[in-house]
Amino acid sequence: MSFLKSKGFKYFKNLIIGLGAAAVMMGALGKINSEPWGGTMITVGLVTEAILFAFLGIIGPEKDYYWEKLYPGLDNYNANLSPLAAGGGSSVESFKPLDGESVDNKLGGMLDELQSMSKSLGALKSLQEVDFSETSEQLKSMHNFYSRMNEAMATLNDTVEDTKMYKEQMVSLNRNLTSLNSVYGNVLSAFSAPAARS
Repeated sequence: MSFLKSKGFKYFKNLIIGLGAAAVMMGALGKINSEPWGGTMITVGLVTEAILFAFLGIIGPEKDYYWEKLYPGLDNYNANLSPLAAGGGSSVESFKPLDGESVDNKLGGMLDELQSMSKSLGALKSLQEVDFSETSEQLKSMHNFYSRMNEAMATLNDTVEDTKMYKEQMVSLNRNLTSLNSVYGNVLSAFSAPAARS
């Protein structure tokens, strides 16, 4: 049975199947065109294919991966499995033996993670589909708003300075008026004193 699993046999089997199919095609072409060799060619190709299909049915399907060599008993669902490590040693003891239930649990956890990743990718896809074409105009509008706001703040700042100067001038004017009132009061007193004497 090891010959059936060898690379040479797999190549030979594919070669014969390909050549048989080519003979059938050429025979069909010859038959359609009423060539004298068409009947013979299609017969040879069909017989070759029939023999190959019978042989493939007898030998059965082949496995591409032989995991049971690494994990003996893997093809048995309820087997207690412990993995083989290259070189042996302490790394083998760190692994727990596998059984059907733990494999199911791990596969369930992987399925949950895959579903979570799928949701995350869906969210990223919906973000990708968002239309950002108007964002540029909105950013320009916000920039205009902020520049106008800065101008208004600068104007307000100037107004505050003007208000401070106005307040200082009013305080100075108030002082001048107070001193002017006292001078005026003295002048009035001086005028009213001679009138009272006469």
